[in-house]
This record gives sequence, C-alpha cells and structure tokens, in this order.
Amino acid sequence: MSREENVQHFLDLIRRSRRGKFKIYIGMIAGVGKTYRMLQEAHELLENGIDVQIGYIETHGRAGTEALRDGLPMIPRKGIFYKGKELEEMDLDRILLLHPELVIVDELAHTNVEGSRNEKRWQDVLELLDAGINVISAVNIQHIESLNEEVRSIAGIEVKERIPDKVLQDADEVVNIDLTAEELINRLKAGKIYRPEKIQVALNNFFKTENILQLRELALKEVAFRVEKKVENEVVSGDVGVRHEKFLACISTNEKTPRHIIRKAARLATHYNTTFITLYVQTPGERSDRIDLASQRHLLNHFKLATELGGEVVQIVSPHVIDTIIEICRSRQITTVCMGQPAFQMPSSLLKISKYRKFLRALKEMSIDLIILA
Repeated sequence: MSREENVQHFLDLIRRSRRGKFKIYIGMIAGVGKTYRMLQEAHELLENGIDVQIGYIETHGRAGTEALRDGLPMIPRKGIFYKGKELEEMDLDRILLLHPELVIVDELAHTNVEGSRNEKRWQDVLELLDAGINVISAVNIQHIESLNEEVRSIAGIEVKERIPDKVLQDADEVVNIDLTAEELINRLKAGKIYRPEKIQVALNNFFKTENILQLRELALKEVAFRVEKKVENEVVSGDVGVRHEKFLACISTNEKTPRHIIRKAARLATHYNTTFITLYVQTPGERSDRIDLASQRHLLNHFKLATELGGEVVQIVSPHVIDTIIEICRSRQITTVCMGQPAFQMPSSLLKISKYRKFLRALKEMSIDLIILA
C-alpha cells in the first residue's frame, strides 16, 4: 500500500468512527409493523436516557401506531410549497441543528418534494449519519434497487421509489420484521392496514397469498445475506473467505435490457463483497449527434443506476466493440462478464458470429466467466 493509500485509509477510519450508527427495519410488504416496532424501540431508548427525536413518521392512520407515537419528542416537519399546495417534508436542517443523539426516520425510499435539498430521503439520512447522528429507519423489500425486477415478476408492478443497495450495505444493523401470510391477511381484513374501502382491492392484487409468500422469502434472504456480509467483514480475519472476483456489465443504449444487466452485476458484486464496472463502447454511429434524444436519455439513466449501485462507469469511443471489451477484461482483471443476448441478423450475421467466437475464445484464455441475460 502506497503512502497516499495509507493516509486515505486512515482518514476513512476517522470518518467512520465519527459517523452515526444506522439501523434499518425491513419488511416484506406494507402493514407488517415496521413503523410500530420503530416507535416501540424509541420509547425503550427514551426510558434509558437516550435523546430520541422523531424526524419523520408515517402512521397511515393506523390507530395502534398513532397511539404509540404519543409521548415521543417530535421535530416539526417543514412546509414546502409545490404547485400551489403546501406539502410537508422532514426538516433536515432543523434536525442537523438540534443534533439529537438518535432520530427516527420512516419511509426511507420516499421521494422528496421538488425544492428539497436532496431528491431522496435516503440521501437525507446519509447527511444525518455523516453529521454523527444515529438513525433508525424502515423500508419494504420491494424498494431495494437490485430486487426491483424480481418484485415486478412476482407482483406484476414496477415500484418507482427505490433505494440503492449501498444504503443497506452501509447499515450497521438490518432487522427483518416477519409475519406469516395468514397473519398479514388477517391484519388486512381486520382493517389494521388499510381503510375498509381499500381492503378487497389489496386482497385481489398485491396482498395475494402467493405474492406474500414470495416477498417474504425475498425479505428473509436479504436480511440473512446482510448478516452473512457483516460476519465476513467483521468476524472473519486474514484472507479466509476473501473473494477476488470482479464483474463487468456490458451495456448499450437500449431502454430496458442494460438495467437488468447492471442490477445482475451489482447483485453478484455485493454477494462476493467486491466491485463491478459498467462498460459502454460508443461506436462512430452512436455519437451524440447521431443518436436520438431518447437513446441518450436511456444511456444517462443507465450510468446513474450503475453509480447508485456502487459501480464504476467506463465509456470508451471505439468502432471495435469486442476488442474493447476484451482489452478492458484484461486490463481491469475482470473475472465475470455480464451482457445481453447477441443479435445475429442477416446479412451480417456470419461476420458477427465470427467476432463472437473470437470473444468467447479470448474469455476462455483469460479464464473469464460469461453470463448472458435474456
């Protein structure tokens, strides 16, 4: 390790020691009791002399949750005018000014009203942690970025509000709030989750038993995985269990497929406690003055997603896509390449197949695995 790296490592240790502790409650679906459990914990901490403040809590009109909120110190929300209406958001500046020992922040995946300092509430939380304030927060499994497509395949909907996996990765504790499907459906029918007029709609859609079971499995696996990572990082010493894999996501200007590829590479990188690179090779025909604005927008969104998931973005201008990928694999010590299914269309299919075979041979010689995502 060089002198500069040693200095940077020491600075990182100092920053981590000053940073607030971060605890996240994860649920498989709305209504499992995440907010209720946070409020219970707030009361317990308050009784033990901890300076606890409610930064933002969302009771959804549930009587039991609202009753539990009573007696807890609350920091008033901030009013923001948007499109002629006054909306309320968490008052980040006031929390930073008061600097409580611990703050409760609900709805971690929430998108802030336009005009707020940060676009997302999880970004507000990171500011609080960097200021040395401890935070307890909550999120449902469907809001985790790399699980977005799995949730869509289970429930048939795409959740718009999401948090990067790195937010979970940075948490000191991740706790699952678990209920059986039967318990959850009974809570729903008893009116403990939604108002009476919304119950049947929920039962017919997101709250189907098969959906709940699959989302529950996702939540249990996610928390188990985070605990495993914590053990690897904090308990295992030396080189035991250390992985040296490095993943490469090869993307294009396509609207949907690259997002699937990026999420897969990010998920694998997280699993092996390593990094990933997102590579876009810009051919002469894909110059900004030659492709439409929609394709440019898709590409920027892919870069943003890769960055949010903790990856490095590499953009190279070259007419030789395959050769460029091979060179990046060699120079960056890639061990696994993730890419979309190649399209072989006449009349140029023979040339494309020849290049593809060259690509496969090069990967084989470098002992690099290839994952093709449909």
